[in-house]
Amino acid sequence: MTTSPPSSSTIGWVAIATGVSVILAIVLFILMYTVDMFFGKINDVFNSIIGILSAILAWMLYIKHHSKTPLISQIAFLLAVVGALFTIVGSILIIFDFTGFLLAGWYSGVGNALIGLWLMAFCYWLLRNNSLPRNLVIFGTITGIFMAIGLLGIPAIFARIDSMRSMPWYLYLALFGWFGTYVLYPIWTLWLGRNLILR
Repeated sequence: MTTSPPSSSTIGWVAIATGVSVILAIVLFILMYTVDMFFGKINDVFNSIIGILSAILAWMLYIKHHSKTPLISQIAFLLAVVGALFTIVGSILIIFDFTGFLLAGWYSGVGNALIGLWLMAFCYWLLRNNSLPRNLVIFGTITGIFMAIGLLGIPAIFARIDSMRSMPWYLYLALFGWFGTYVLYPIWTLWLGRNLILR
């Protein structure tokens, strides 16, 4: 029994849901600092939802396109899944107070970086396939590069760095990964979703 690939419209709605979840996470982050810290817990939940929806989006795109580049598609899809798991771990660590927000953030940042690597691989394939607008693909590649900067947080996880005072200088560069996730990624997912739904 074979699984039929999801329609472009279904994939588009998942892409939009992913973008909306990022926007909600940003709103909750702002409310955490301006209204009540309670919103921080909800933000932490949404950080893992972003990872989960990204993995679902990667899976749908994998089902639809994997036959054209099977090896690259498999590796990229696995990166997205592992990235989603890291975002879930990061959320659990902070929600249940196993660590402080910074160490939990390194896990989430690395998870988003792995999702960024999936995005770069997917866009690389799209550049050769011409199935989506070139501007969308180039923007997705740039987004993936920024998200992948979060991989600089890997040493912080091994060193268990949970305080800004003990951070080496290069870890500040990892914060650019959050720019990719919170600013560029929702733009790309909403753009992708709109493009697929209007086909």
